[in-house]
Amino acid sequence: MIAQKPRTIGELRASEYRVLSVKEEMRQNLINKLRKAESIFPNIIGYDESVIPQIENAILAGHDMMFVGERGQAKTRLIRSLITLLDEEVPILKGSEINDNPYAPVSKCRDIIREFEDDTEIAWIRREDRYGEKLATPDVSIADLIGEVDPIKVAEGRYLSDELTIHFGLIPRTNRGIFAINELPDLVEKVQVGLFNIMEEKDIQIKGYKIRLPLDICIVATANPEDYTNRGRIITPLKDRFKSQIRTHYPRTLQDEIMIMEQESKVSQGDGYTVKVPKFIKQILAEITFQARSSHEINQRSGVSVRTTIANYETIIANAEKRALRNGEREVSPRITDFPALIPSTSGKIELEYLGEDTKEENVIDNLIKRAVKIVFDSYFTSHDIFPDLLESFQHGYVEVSNTMPSDEYLNGLKEIKGLQKCIKALDIDNSSAQIASAVELVLEGLHLSNKLNKEVINGKIIYK
Repeated sequence: MIAQKPRTIGELRASEYRVLSVKEEMRQNLINKLRKAESIFPNIIGYDESVIPQIENAILAGHDMMFVGERGQAKTRLIRSLITLLDEEVPILKGSEINDNPYAPVSKCRDIIREFEDDTEIAWIRREDRYGEKLATPDVSIADLIGEVDPIKVAEGRYLSDELTIHFGLIPRTNRGIFAINELPDLVEKVQVGLFNIMEEKDIQIKGYKIRLPLDICIVATANPEDYTNRGRIITPLKDRFKSQIRTHYPRTLQDEIMIMEQESKVSQGDGYTVKVPKFIKQILAEITFQARSSHEINQRSGVSVRTTIANYETIIANAEKRALRNGEREVSPRITDFPALIPSTSGKIELEYLGEDTKEENVIDNLIKRAVKIVFDSYFTSHDIFPDLLESFQHGYVEVSNTMPSDEYLNGLKEIKGLQKCIKALDIDNSSAQIASAVELVLEGLHLSNKLNKEVINGKIIYK
């Protein structure tokens, strides 16, 4: 950046400032980041070895990009993060509607330069103002994206073929920047035709008149593979003009899913209490989503978003928070008995393959929770050698738990139930009554799902025996 920003074209030339094309600008800034080993997408988790290298290649090659993936795979976030590869500020001709390059304007601002020459004023725009985005819907028109004749300007005596009669749309107004189109397949075909003229031929056609408009712009788009491949709603010439197609994906490891969940969730600490979620609870929440992504009962073409895990994390904490408030506890820690609260937050995030009397959302979600609990339980207790003493305690007794039971009451179980303390230690938790209560419920539910304990639900209370 220049210490004292020039205010005219003459001053800009004297400063020896080089105006780069937007793709060359992104390329140079990416090269600088790579040399410094800086993170390009610091808040994107799980793409370091798959998606991000492909994006880097596309930027270095100067390609327009299309991101293809199911919902909730950070496609829009990736696109919005690209603005960090733009310069902090760039000069434009002052008053230009389409951010004209002071050295090579493409609009009628050329006439101003002919009149004032080196005294022509320039302005500086920030990188945030060089990004445009539009969600594609069937009602989006050429006028919205590219432009339309302004009848008022025609009434003033200008011809239709005169560029000054045009009211420019979103794409020309993002000239020398990045323009994103979300859900590209939803654009009607005639609008898609207008797009590939802008991208390749560098002209626009309005009301039968062709106007040369060599825009300097990086166009990126998103598409769901269901729309993109099966419905075939992206016309072939437009598809051909996106030189890089990058396939996104859901987190491939449980740890990535948990990291995203923790990063994106909105969990606030209350007045007078703290929220502490045991590691195994987070693992169960992530495993529920993993199980949903492989379930034959759930439509995999629409996908199961990471938003499912995030919403479930926030919901289960909220349910545990209610219990802590009612019992006057200072620590909020979710338990297995809180998991039924996930049905509302999960049902809106999945689409069943078949919904009928035999297949209900509640039952499907309940089965997902049970499978996830069993998998996580088995990961902690690979050997069942520690259970004989514990199971012996149930020969002549039972244990009662509930969603509303105070945490302190679970401490009695540690003293009375032989072998339970040893199981709790294996879960690596804090020595607080809230987390001990959470651990006790995991052990009991895990033993039930392992067919070692019976379980009954009576008046909202759960009895293991």
